[in-house]
Amino acid sequence: MANQNDSFIDEVTDELRRDRLYGFMRRYGWIVVLVIIAVVAATAWREYGRAQDRAAAQDWGDAVLAAEASGDPAAILAVDPQGSAGRAALTSLLAASAEVEAGDTQAAATALEQLTTDAPEGALAELAQLKLVMLGGQDMDPAERDEVLTRLSRAGAPFELLALEQKAVALIGAGRPEDAITLIRQIQDKDGLTEALRRRLSEMMIALGVEPEPAETAGAMTSVADQ
Repeated sequence: MANQNDSFIDEVTDELRRDRLYGFMRRYGWIVVLVIIAVVAATAWREYGRAQDRAAAQDWGDAVLAAEASGDPAAILAVDPQGSAGRAALTSLLAASAEVEAGDTQAAATALEQLTTDAPEGALAELAQLKLVMLGGQDMDPAERDEVLTRLSRAGAPFELLALEQKAVALIGAGRPEDAITLIRQIQDKDGLTEALRRRLSEMMIALGVEPEPAETAGAMTSVADQ
């Protein structure tokens, strides 16, 4: 009899809970529905915005590649001139490269100097500074050249290895082949060397009259064969 009473009480309790739940849903269910609709709408809008951004970035990239293929620096700079600072810096770098290929190194240097002024920090600015050093070469003030390359070749810098390569080039130009050989050896021991950089370093060693390691010789011979 006690079990029957307990079972009856449980059933009544469950029924009361259901009634309260249904009453709550009837009173506040529309709020839950609105919240769900809002979450779904926000997610859809966010995905739509991302898709639009990807499409715009792809269109910009296609336009830049087309302008770069034309070889006209002005056409490259004309792509989205009111765009972000990052895009403006990238188009300036590409335009400077086009000017170098066209033989107008002075215009390229001016563009790169302007870029380093407009955007003194960041990877693109450091690339512009490195390109300026490569353009200036031996005509650049040695102290200024060394200061720039020392900063660009700091540990962890985006163009550390390329800056170290240019330091080796500067040492060769300054008549310090032994120091250049020592630096080249240090670069060759570093992680992250590309095959192209490895070949260039091997070729410098050969030009300095140093017999490179067998692997380095193979890389240098491959480079010569490719030419």
